[in-house]
Amino acid sequence: MSYRTIIGLEVHAQLLTRTKLFCGCSTTFGQPPNSATCPVCIGMPGTLPVMNRRAFELGLKAALALNCTIAAFTKWDRKNYYYPDLPKNYQISQYDLPFSSDGWLEIPISEGTSKRIGIIRAHLEEDAGKMLHDEKGGGQDSLVDLNRAGTPLLEIVSRPDLRSPEEARAYLEEIRLLLRELEVSDCEMQEGSLRCDANVNIHVPRPDGSFTATPLIEIKNLNSIRGVERALKYEADRQFHELQEKLGQEWQHGPPGKFADDVVLSVLRKQGEQLLPVFKATAGWDDKRGVTDVQRRKEEAADYRYFPEPDLVPVLVSPSQLEQVRAGLGELPAAQKTRLQTDHGLSSYDADVLVRQGRAFVAYFEQAARVSGDAKEACNWAVNDLLQTLNEKKLTVGRPSQAVPDGLGRPSYEQTSPLSAVHLGELIREVKSIGLNKQRAREVFTAMFENGLSAKETIARLGFTVVADEGQLLEIVRRAIAANPKAVADFKKGKTKAADAIKGAVMRETKGLAKTEAVQRLLLQELEK
Repeated sequence: MSYRTIIGLEVHAQLLTRTKLFCGCSTTFGQPPNSATCPVCIGMPGTLPVMNRRAFELGLKAALALNCTIAAFTKWDRKNYYYPDLPKNYQISQYDLPFSSDGWLEIPISEGTSKRIGIIRAHLEEDAGKMLHDEKGGGQDSLVDLNRAGTPLLEIVSRPDLRSPEEARAYLEEIRLLLRELEVSDCEMQEGSLRCDANVNIHVPRPDGSFTATPLIEIKNLNSIRGVERALKYEADRQFHELQEKLGQEWQHGPPGKFADDVVLSVLRKQGEQLLPVFKATAGWDDKRGVTDVQRRKEEAADYRYFPEPDLVPVLVSPSQLEQVRAGLGELPAAQKTRLQTDHGLSSYDADVLVRQGRAFVAYFEQAARVSGDAKEACNWAVNDLLQTLNEKKLTVGRPSQAVPDGLGRPSYEQTSPLSAVHLGELIREVKSIGLNKQRAREVFTAMFENGLSAKETIARLGFTVVADEGQLLEIVRRAIAANPKAVADFKKGKTKAADAIKGAVMRETKGLAKTEAVQRLLLQELEK
């Protein structure tokens, strides 16, 4: 039997504000426990919240980029529940009137193809604190750090349009890229500023064309994209094998038509047992063991006893405010990727690699491509040599700049890399002009990264003089042929690769400073004789 995986994700991104959502406490990560707190965020009686305007603006920015419909009128609600890291015993969130809804995000699913994932809503809420469990002491004690309580979160709820763990991974990567590019969130999962809850169940097809659906499991607070992918794979397989074991073949002979929860329930009750105690449950993911553990019944909206937050006024969003935010979005990753393919003739893969490095990196590449006149070579140098060197030295090319020097609306960057885009473009142009081989060109690149000089200045400093005189080069080729009789004999027998050994001898004698094309032409010309 086969099955179809049905996945919906709830992504929580901490917004890049200096202070919390309803008070003036710092949101800086890594402060001493319980040091970034005040009477408001620890829930002292008589305190009143005040909305952080910047948090709402960042939420609008993200929602517009996710193609959401923005509500002109939105309000805050209290979501009531008890947990030790929630000092007020309620969370200020949004329920029936979120500030945005009905959006979508395009994700890549294979080379050159994409899929649109629906967004049910994106709303704002405050975060809870953090529980630290004392595992060394036998798990009997827990510590509470309330520094995180009250930090602003953007919750993005997808439709159940994802059909595999791989699609879920692609969706999360696109969300993270988008929010980082917009400077809405830094999306550092190891710091908790990007978290994900994954809702998953499976549909097993039946002979009559209907399907059997398993209960919905919500896997909570996954802290890495790889962890999300692994947890979804495990949970889908677990549900399938449990369905097989408990239902046997009876699922094939149940009522016809589209399957709903009550169909599985009727079969389970007939057997005198249930697949799960309820049809919605939460589970935790144990990354070390690689398993999910079903924990408790999943609460419904009524369990939270939502009601309008009495201490906060509703928020009105004007058309002029929306236009102002939309004008500041800049070029979004999906549009940027398409433009790189159209304007520079790059493959979908190359464009995707560039876009994932950020707007500043794309601006760097485009400037190098314009100077060099060869976009493909500029891309190769940027994503291979440059990116590797930057990562080794823990540097970046710089930050995106608001200035647009070319007047075409394309992003620019504020340089921090020792090697400027102009100098990289000049290196590519110089390599093509004088015929430096790749090894020597990389030596020049390394030196330029250290000294910050132009390609011509660096080549002169290194003393690289290309052997361009064809008469001199011909003599070197003839000496190499005479010194390699076996390679010549193999070439005559049809082993064309044997010529590479002779070419290597020529390049060694010229110390790599002969034009490769000229060496190849003269060598074949002499071997044909």
